[in-house]
Amino acid sequence: MHYLRIHNRSDHPQTFQCHGYNGNKDLTIKAHGQANIEAPDGTSGAIIAVHDGVIGEQCEITKHGFMGNDTIDISNICGAGGNMTCQQVGDPAGKFKGHETFMQACNTAYHKLSQDKKNQLKGHVFLDGKGNVKRIGPPKDFQPLEQFVRTFANGRTYIGVGAWGPSKGNPADNEQSKAGKGSKDILIVYNDGNAAPDPSKPFTGQSVEAASFAAMSLRTEGPAETNADQKDEVAEEPEQPKPAADDNAFAAESVDVDGTVNVMAATANGPGILLTNKAPLKHTYYFYDNYWNGNGTGGANFDHPLKHVEVGPNQTVHVPLKLEFKGRVQRGEQLPATWGEFQVKAANDGRAHGDISLQQGCDGAATVASTDGTNVSNGFTKDIIKDAPAAAVQKKPNGEKGLAHTEPNWNGPGNEAAIAWEYKQLGHGKAYIKGGTGVPDVASKNNCLHFTFYVP
Repeated sequence: MHYLRIHNRSDHPQTFQCHGYNGNKDLTIKAHGQANIEAPDGTSGAIIAVHDGVIGEQCEITKHGFMGNDTIDISNICGAGGNMTCQQVGDPAGKFKGHETFMQACNTAYHKLSQDKKNQLKGHVFLDGKGNVKRIGPPKDFQPLEQFVRTFANGRTYIGVGAWGPSKGNPADNEQSKAGKGSKDILIVYNDGNAAPDPSKPFTGQSVEAASFAAMSLRTEGPAETNADQKDEVAEEPEQPKPAADDNAFAAESVDVDGTVNVMAATANGPGILLTNKAPLKHTYYFYDNYWNGNGTGGANFDHPLKHVEVGPNQTVHVPLKLEFKGRVQRGEQLPATWGEFQVKAANDGRAHGDISLQQGCDGAATVASTDGTNVSNGFTKDIIKDAPAAAVQKKPNGEKGLAHTEPNWNGPGNEAAIAWEYKQLGHGKAYIKGGTGVPDVASKNNCLHFTFYVP
């Protein structure tokens, strides 16, 4: 068992929100105290410092992720009120992530600003009784604040939103997501002063394993088939997807030294999903595991895909996943996109559970089905994009047409035209459009669901 080893080196008790760890319960550590929290392999979440009831700097953690390596970073996208660093236990003292004197650097930079710049940041930079910076708001919500923070912390923490949704992000932010080496205990240090693991040792760089974050493309080869006709009737139930047994169905099972995947006939032969690409062209599908998971809730991951799989025209692949996986699969990396949300093994009944969500947009129809013989399915096969009103349409950065998001994100509130159109076309029971309840999920006791994506 590995642990998050959290040190509070300040002179006061410090409260942290714990997402994905400590039973999702807040943790208060006394002055100069520390706490050790269990962090099993396969878990992910965040430890977030709270200042005057407002969240600030946070350590984001994924244990034993891609290629068995931990991914950790310090993020200030939600604000700051103290200093925080992190490293894998055993790394050299000078190799860590985060800015050890973030708030001091912030205060120095603020006092160098012109009065016009200070006025621009009013309501986003908060001062104490002596006129010094005590807290900042979320840089992700106010570009002038982001630009200001980059003057003293660029390349040391997440400042903007990174490669998040349709945004390619700032390269300096994206560098923060490089993984470490192996799975180890994680040291998290908080302080009002210097938060370096060893304050006597200067920062020498981030400790990362260069090969640990290389993307693995699962390639399949095979002849194309004629694309199946999509159904237009709204009320018709989606046809039951069946595990493919034809020459165009594959399973990603082993990888050669050069990265080429050897494939076999796709069947529900282990934890993961069957994935069908109903399209005349090949497409790449990305898997995102949640940042944290609560009781019926989860922290959506927009910027750190776990893996991606290239699927040929009308092909089906089996994608192996750990039993702990909770997250989604989507076509491509850009939004708007239809999400296939699922978990491989639920804690309460041990089955896989999944659904279709349009809350962050729609780039085509999708269905989810059981593969354990129970013949349960949900979702839709109709193309609801082609006749959608212009007000409901949003294009991806690559120009592809889709339906806009229905829940708030960095682009603003949910699109009311998209909400109305999707409810008119699908009703309330086929996919999540608004809210977190009311759509029957699909369960499979063999821990393998079958997702089919229909590309317009």
